[in-house]
Amino acid sequence: MTFYRLHDSYPGFPDPRDAEPNGLLAMGGDLSPERLLIAYSMGIFPWYNPGDPILWHSPDPRMVLLPEELHISRSLRPVLARCRWDVRYDHDFAQVIRRCAQTPRRGQEGTWITPEMIKAYERLHELGFAHSVEVWDDDRLIGGMYGVALGRAFFGESMFYEEPNASKVALVHLVRRLDAQGYELLDCQQQTEHTARFGAFPMERDEFLDALTEALCHETERGSWAGS
Repeated sequence: MTFYRLHDSYPGFPDPRDAEPNGLLAMGGDLSPERLLIAYSMGIFPWYNPGDPILWHSPDPRMVLLPEELHISRSLRPVLARCRWDVRYDHDFAQVIRRCAQTPRRGQEGTWITPEMIKAYERLHELGFAHSVEVWDDDRLIGGMYGVALGRAFFGESMFYEEPNASKVALVHLVRRLDAQGYELLDCQQQTEHTARFGAFPMERDEFLDALTEALCHETERGSWAGS
């Protein structure tokens, strides 16, 4: 496999099928909106540690959740039924991404959501491509997640919770919204037991790229999702 170094002034990427077995495709470049949107449209996303160069990934297989196949566990159903929390979209994106950055992750030291990452995704949010789903208990943010929407695909980036089940409530509400709006896939990127419990499954990269191409044939739901 060939390891690619991206050109600083040209936002293009190599074929994601050329990624190494661990999913690593390229390094370098920047986190400009143009480059990020091209990356997502090709099934590529940035993921790297503070102090490292920007690393771009396209794993095989890819963890995917089809919105119409959302699975809600028997134990979560009563939580949703009696939930009195308020679920909002794009109410406080900046706080959500920062809380995700501050959340300790099992097996990780520090965070991959660097200050330059935060700045880049806040810019995508300003442009109407990045969105947050938030769970509020009165005026306290207790859980949420954020990601990027292109066509009828949503690319989940990170989530956090401060109360048990708050991030699960956020995910269920998001997937139900995606289903209602005709979204065809939720990209969960890496394989985790958490997303598998909701029906996410590993999809071979070629199949994922084909599904992504279909999803991108639709117009992007750009702009604030607040009030939806």
